[in-house]
Amino acid sequence: MLDEPWALSPSVALRPEPFGALAYHFGNRKLTFLKRPELVAVVRALDTEPNVRSALVASGVPEAQHAAYAQALAGLARTDMIRPRAEEMSE
Repeated sequence: MLDEPWALSPSVALRPEPFGALAYHFGNRKLTFLKRPELVAVVRALDTEPNVRSALVASGVPEAQHAAYAQALAGLARTDMIRPRAEEMSE
């Protein structure tokens, strides 16, 4: 997962909260609490960074914590909060 491009699902809205954010999926109606501001930063960075590892680095997550964040992101993927991003073809 770390070297793959991911993005916030287009059906998901993030609402900032003091503890991090609420993620609401309008399609499956799931509500998820993102309890760490750092995780929110990573999720937001997924759309602009080439892969998960780059989003982690851009968000200031120490390398020793990358595996734990990848686990958290995998949980978000299971509920379609984030999804694999198709590589854009530009010619």
